[in-house]
Amino acid sequence: MLVTLRHPTREVEIAGPCAVLSLLKQLDLNRESVLVIANGTLVPGDSMLQDDAVIEIRPVISGGSE
Repeated sequence: MLVTLRHPTREVEIAGPCAVLSLLKQLDLNRESVLVIANGTLVPGDSMLQDDAVIEIRPVISGGSE
């Protein structure tokens, strides 16, 4: 599967299928700090990702008002 990571932007190929949590472990990423988007849809941590999936991983950004 093609995985695009943001900040810094880079692409990596990962063999699938695999679970979201397994993918994040391979990439040394914390589940609470990123959003995983598969084929344009936000997916939960227990989802299985297929080998032909297009994945984007974005950092969680929080903000507030004063």
